[in-house]
Amino acid sequence: MTLTPPLAAALSAGTATGGAVLRHDWSAAEALEIVSAPLNDLLYAAHSVHRANWSANTIQKSQLLSIKTGGCAEDCGYCSQSAHHDTGLSASKLMEVERVLAEAAKAKAAGSTRFCMGAAWRSPKERDMPAVLAMVEGVKAMGLETCMTLGMLDDIQVVALKRAGLDYYNHNVDTSEAHYGRVITTRTYADRLDTLSRVRDAGINVCSGGILGLGETAADRADMLVTLANLPEHPGSVPINMLIAIPGTPLADTAPIDPVDFVRTIAAARIMMPKSYVRLSAGRTEMNDATQALCFFAGANSVFAGDRLLTTDNPGEDADSALFAKLGLVAETASTGPVKPCLQPVAQRGAPTVPRSEFAADGAPA
Repeated sequence: MTLTPPLAAALSAGTATGGAVLRHDWSAAEALEIVSAPLNDLLYAAHSVHRANWSANTIQKSQLLSIKTGGCAEDCGYCSQSAHHDTGLSASKLMEVERVLAEAAKAKAAGSTRFCMGAAWRSPKERDMPAVLAMVEGVKAMGLETCMTLGMLDDIQVVALKRAGLDYYNHNVDTSEAHYGRVITTRTYADRLDTLSRVRDAGINVCSGGILGLGETAADRADMLVTLANLPEHPGSVPINMLIAIPGTPLADTAPIDPVDFVRTIAAARIMMPKSYVRLSAGRTEMNDATQALCFFAGANSVFAGDRLLTTDNPGEDADSALFAKLGLVAETASTGPVKPCLQPVAQRGAPTVPRSEFAADGAPA
């Protein structure tokens, strides 16, 4: 079989005896050539890398809960929760800790091994941190992996989250740096990378991916993957979302991404980040079974379960059970999929050590 040189080299590195060789020096040209390779070659390479590093028929299930909905100060052009857009969504207060823990218990009973909590904030306020930390501690005590997405973090907040037991922090780069300004103007690309650096340096696993269908090009999708794969560590999880066009947002009339181009991006993500979970996230309601099956073959090995993702619909447990049965897939369990250790636990930024009592009951610094 003759593959393009970048694809052949990536295949060799990703299936190396003794463990995949993880690269952090990808060029935009290499990534674009991989994304644009003949589809059968790309799928062959991606599935080979996937099978060399993961159980081929096991899918990790996460569940995502909106713990604070709407009223966000950011102007992300795809988001129903932005205060800048008239989408008819009413802002809510931060959810009570007990209610969050009840939802986490339901998620665990339904087979999820990771519980993700998202708040529509530019960054968390000090008054909200005690409740957020209690959520992390409570979910962790259930034996679930914990994940939060709260916007930008400062050094004190990220260390407090680490001490509370946070396993993963989600902060997507969304798209390429070149295309980013066409989607978001209230936060820079550098802001996003800075938050990822804080999280990584504190010893929390990074969860970071993007959204496809924002009007980007194939080169933009390749560049986004280069940004993620060239981080000092590959993200522990790489969620790949398909845009759900929401009326009232600036991107409501954007043409949907071709399903084949979506599969190509999944395959390239698997090849460039062999040891990362690649997660099918928002947009699965727009995918038929065949598209999802191709994504799993190309290296996706995680999904968001449940019937709701923040403010949009998700297939639900019944649909996923039927799909898994049709494809011969099984859900990962806590025993088969332990949290991967963060490979860079020593802070490089000199972030302060913050005791749990740093945040008083009213959220003000103690």
